[in-house]
Amino acid sequence: MNTHDIWQSVLAEFELSPDISKANYNTWIKNTAIMEYNDNEVIICVPSTFVQAWLEKKYHTKIVNILERVTGKPIKKLTYKVGNLKNILPQDSQNTPILDSIEIKPQPPIKQFSVPCAGGVDKFGLNSKYVFGRYVVGSGSELAFAASQAVVNKPGEAYNPLFIYGGVGLGKTHLLQAIGNELLKKNPSLRIMYASAERFSNDFILSVKEGNAKTFQSQYRNVDLLLIDDIQFISGKDRTQESFFHTFNELHQQNKQVVMTSDRPPKAIPALEDRLKSRFEWGMIVDISPPDLETRIAVLQKKCAEMNFPLNPDIFPTIATTVHKNIRELEGALNKIIAFHQLKNIAPTTESVKSLLSSMEVHTRQKSTTPQGILDAICQFYEVPLQDILGSSREKRFSMPRQIVMHLMRKELNMSFPAIGNEMGGRDHTTAMHADHKIQNQIDNDPKLRQEVELIKQKLYVNNI
Repeated sequence: MNTHDIWQSVLAEFELSPDISKANYNTWIKNTAIMEYNDNEVIICVPSTFVQAWLEKKYHTKIVNILERVTGKPIKKLTYKVGNLKNILPQDSQNTPILDSIEIKPQPPIKQFSVPCAGGVDKFGLNSKYVFGRYVVGSGSELAFAASQAVVNKPGEAYNPLFIYGGVGLGKTHLLQAIGNELLKKNPSLRIMYASAERFSNDFILSVKEGNAKTFQSQYRNVDLLLIDDIQFISGKDRTQESFFHTFNELHQQNKQVVMTSDRPPKAIPALEDRLKSRFEWGMIVDISPPDLETRIAVLQKKCAEMNFPLNPDIFPTIATTVHKNIRELEGALNKIIAFHQLKNIAPTTESVKSLLSSMEVHTRQKSTTPQGILDAICQFYEVPLQDILGSSREKRFSMPRQIVMHLMRKELNMSFPAIGNEMGGRDHTTAMHADHKIQNQIDNDPKLRQEVELIKQKLYVNNI
């Protein structure tokens, strides 16, 4: 067994390992190889110093264990070295481009690169660029991705309805439209309706004004697949909710698939009728959480490959650690970086990218908010009156939001505990301290609460952007 075969066995074990996500594998493990193997001492070729540091910190012991298992020999020493993977891999293994795996030397001024078309919109309103193959799956989106694929495999059976929720720019619309595109590919005669909840509401209102109820009903009910984006928009719209209730019932009774997206789970949508909340929970509810570092790097790598734009691997972490709220802002930052360097006709460097990021409003500086802004956001999210937040009731539906308010005042505004106590109706500083510590502990251990707090924070700053 030569060194290439040995490392392929190591890669296979990593790829099949249940505790390593696909994004982690693609980012840290995939683009590596054995550079030297002598006297049970191994040197691993890595694409960048960042990957080297990460492997040393996170996966060193696992790599040693797998190597010893594959070779049947003890590994005395394992080190990592940044190098050119093309010079190591056998020729027949280099057929697939490994843009993100090679060490890029200082380059002359760059040429203009062709950018693939963004994708066309078909008669159903589906954008052809939204397919599963272009979706980067991370630890925060694995379940949503798997559920979406299950719907494509068994529409109307697997999960009906499928309800996908999460913050802005995390890929909900991508998955929603990918379901439509994949099903249409399997069955071109399928009847699909894709619309935002706002459009559904506007179409309904127009049908009432013009007396075209039957046309409206036919448009949304005579379909095999109904895809509704941002369903939270129908909140507080009684007649629209009534119409959607009957639309949903008719489709569900006929085993027609319904998929919806929202910025929050059904029970957290204010002014949404209970009968709709219960129906939205009939099938599968999945969330998409903000991407972790590995996923953000994987997104950047994939985007650069799609745009045929070579970027030094060391630059990816620079972007990914600066822009971390959502995928949309991440891709937006990358597009600006590419456009800037093409316009200047210069090759990107870590220094030029850092300078550009620091001047971008897109990066993750905290936007300004106020104690009252936090109170308003919590009251709206949990549908709790302000007087109950500031009151003394110990009921969980009041005490939990109250503690989250104090936690956010501490974390987002860096307020002192006495100041927080004053804002909360003259409470003692120890109460604020207890609330902050309690919520932080629960966030660390409860994914559901962590998701809720992230959603609140996104809502908190959205009007200040």
